[in-house]
Amino acid sequence: MNMSPTPPLPPDAGDISRIIEMAWEDRTPFESIAVQFGLNEPAVIALMRRQLKRSSFKMWRERVTGRATKHAALRRPEVTRHRASHTRQA
Repeated sequence: MNMSPTPPLPPDAGDISRIIEMAWEDRTPFESIAVQFGLNEPAVIALMRRQLKRSSFKMWRERVTGRATKHAALRRPEVTRHRASHTRQA
């Protein structure tokens, strides 16, 4: 019996909006997007390329390329999880 994991469902419009928001946030690593939505870094890049205007995509790529905070393994230990101001604080 093959017990391979099922591939994640394509994101809906609300998920796409949240993925884009998380991708733009400096302190949200790609690993967090992968955990929440099942999209690895190349998949996030492809989604951003499809969803953003060319100039916005180029600006985003320049912004995140080489940014240590976008990769959990490269982050300084004092950089903790970021919560956007508009999300509920428990």
